[in-house]
Amino acid sequence: MLLDKTAALAPMAGVADTAYRLLAREMGAVCCVGEMISAKGLCYNSSGSAALCRITPEERPMGLQLFGSEPEYIARAVSLLGDYAPDWIDLNMGCPVPKVVNTGAGAALLKTPELAAECVRAAVREASVPVTVKMRIGWDAAHVNAVPFAQAMEAAGAAALTVHGRTRVQQYAGKADWETIRLVRQAVAVPVIGNGDVASAADCAAMYEKTGVALTAVGRASYGNPWMFQEIRCGWEGIPYTPPTAEERMEMMLRHIRLIMQYSDKPPALSIREARKHAAWYMTGSRGAAAFRDRCYRLNAYAEAEQLAEDYLRVN
Repeated sequence: MLLDKTAALAPMAGVADTAYRLLAREMGAVCCVGEMISAKGLCYNSSGSAALCRITPEERPMGLQLFGSEPEYIARAVSLLGDYAPDWIDLNMGCPVPKVVNTGAGAALLKTPELAAECVRAAVREASVPVTVKMRIGWDAAHVNAVPFAQAMEAAGAAALTVHGRTRVQQYAGKADWETIRLVRQAVAVPVIGNGDVASAADCAAMYEKTGVALTAVGRASYGNPWMFQEIRCGWEGIPYTPPTAEERMEMMLRHIRLIMQYSDKPPALSIREARKHAAWYMTGSRGAAAFRDRCYRLNAYAEAEQLAEDYLRVN
């Protein structure tokens, strides 16, 4: 798959849902990955897991991401994903949250590279599309094993690797280690995607220059800011970038809420609650953000969001 060398939308559980991905792709993200899906949950016909498999035409190219630590369930889940026709399948070996790590999945697989490799082999055997791996650089500062781990995943059949430049213990704190990402890129022949601390077009350019990765992936910097991908694309193409106005931010916020409600399988009263955090992010760092955020977290209907946007623009 040939992609523009700009930026992809990183997979983010509980954040990068269909609505989020659609906006990111529209604004210039070259591809995206769905929220992580429990391999075991999918095998046991979990409705929640199945709902995460949806792909709309506008999101493509798009991968689906599985998490789990049992090769037999990984294999079965990969087979089931074929019905949704993902462009590739990604295996999560970087999620740091306890409820995932405590099952031996996510970043815990960094401590069991043999098991991680078996999961990759199991996925590759069943997949009709490329299998990739999302990983961190290690468990903690004393156990940064990204290079040998990446080499083991490549040997097991991974077609590409996304490397988040933090350890599991770091979670999302501190600075991403781009040097280790560079070392991984030098140590393997498959494409490496760099992830961590890309929050501007300048950061994106610096990531490419310092690491030599094939692609960058943007995660948290896109919260309430789908224009991040437009900014990066403008930087790549050497054309001026104009940040969104307050009116454009409010318009995008309301559209984002509408998309969440459109694609949610839940009643409007529940889907609007899911939209609250997304709405709040649109004014991060702006004047009046605290009061705006407070009202966002009390939204119970779309009409209230429209009134919030109107009130905000009246005084800004």
